[in-house]
Amino acid sequence: MDDDLGRLDEHDGRWRLTFTRRLAHPPERVFRALTEPEHLSAWFPTDIEGPRVAGGPLRFVFRNDEGPAIDGELVAYDPPRLVEYRWGGDETLRFELADEAGGTVLTFTNQFDEVGKAARDGAGWHTCLDALAAHLDGAGLPVATEERWAEVHPRYQAALGPEASTVGPPGS
Repeated sequence: MDDDLGRLDEHDGRWRLTFTRRLAHPPERVFRALTEPEHLSAWFPTDIEGPRVAGGPLRFVFRNDEGPAIDGELVAYDPPRLVEYRWGGDETLRFELADEAGGTVLTFTNQFDEVGKAARDGAGWHTCLDALAAHLDGAGLPVATEERWAEVHPRYQAALGPEASTVGPPGS
């Protein structure tokens, strides 16, 4: 499994985690996995309710009541190249797709304000992207998502440092 860690940087006074994944599927298929409910349920942490139109209001609903629903917006929607969600406050989730020799280069950027959650969320999005790749390949993750998060979280703590690791695991 591809273990590329996300990169953390500061941009315009905010923090960004950026992940790059090469997927052996065309952008149209990857885009459907990023936006359609039957695919999102395989890898994304919530269901997404609302119209798939730029500027449309969205609601991110946790399937197993892990937390309260999160209000958001579909910021950008340009099939099959770009989808960007805003969830809660000013946090954004941006997925950019580029065609590469019959496959797709997926660049995912999570922008947020609190650097202390970077290691926690980096491990979470890393796990989600692993699940996305497995779903697209028609395979399951070799370990449960909670176990995968526990495997990669220490790597994010080491790579991003103590300032980026002040917020504990999900549910803590």
